[in-house]
Amino acid sequence: MSDETFMRRALELAQRGAAAGEVPVGAVVVVDGRIVGEGWNRPIAACDPTAHAEIQAMRAAAAALGNYRLAGAALFVTLEPCDMCLGAMFHARIERAVFGATDPKKKILKPQTAVRGGVLAGECGALLTAFFAARR
Repeated sequence: MSDETFMRRALELAQRGAAAGEVPVGAVVVVDGRIVGEGWNRPIAACDPTAHAEIQAMRAAAAALGNYRLAGAALFVTLEPCDMCLGAMFHARIERAVFGATDPKKKILKPQTAVRGGVLAGECGALLTAFFAARR
């Protein structure tokens, strides 16, 4: 199947979102030429700011495959992914991402978000170090 075929399915899913009053974005995760996860924007319906189409599709794919790592997978989405979704794709080890429309309003960390780092850094770091040391 071609990229266009998978993007057409993502467009169908985006139309579901539009019908529900959500921003019309759809996504599919493909492994070995078959769709293993689908999603469309649902932040309003789910009362969940992370319920973007890509996240929904990756969650469905991970559940279907029984693994949160989606190595070798391709993700098709009708709109250029936001930074949150790109981060999730990175952590899921998505191999390839294909998007339709570019997002002219895409922003990195909006200015109204205050960020402070280093609070209990030693303790936080020690917990992570101990966890990974025990696994190796």
